[in-house]
Amino acid sequence: HVQLVESGGESVQAGGSLRLSCVASGYTYNRNCMAWFRTVPGKESEGVAAIDSDATTAYADSVKGRFTISHDSAKDTLYLQMDSLKPEDTDMYYCAAAFVRPNVCRANPTADEFACWGRGTQVTVS
Repeated sequence: HVQLVESGGESVQAGGSLRLSCVASGYTYNRNCMAWFRTVPGKESEGVAAIDSDATTAYADSVKGRFTISHDSAKDTLYLQMDSLKPEDTDMYYCAAAFVRPNVCRANPTADEFACWGRGTQVTVS
């Protein structure tokens, strides 16, 4: 498994911005999709954004136009730029990585497609 470590979550005011980072290390070759998920205790994980090895991206409707996912191959770091934050964006955000079937990553993959997860970083918007 690849090890994933998230950072960048903090408390911000509505309308503000944050950039989350997820550093990948360890066995990093057996994957073609990375994604950000968020979850509220007692609810299912929601896919926020995903990016495949061709840098094609997919976003949840709730964040389109506000969030941007990217991956720096040299640093093997996944990013989530979050702009125009809303209180409903408050959540724990998790980074995930997987090797998935063709086109799955581009179709807003679900959490059960991913075997490798970080521990999460808390975003609070008030």
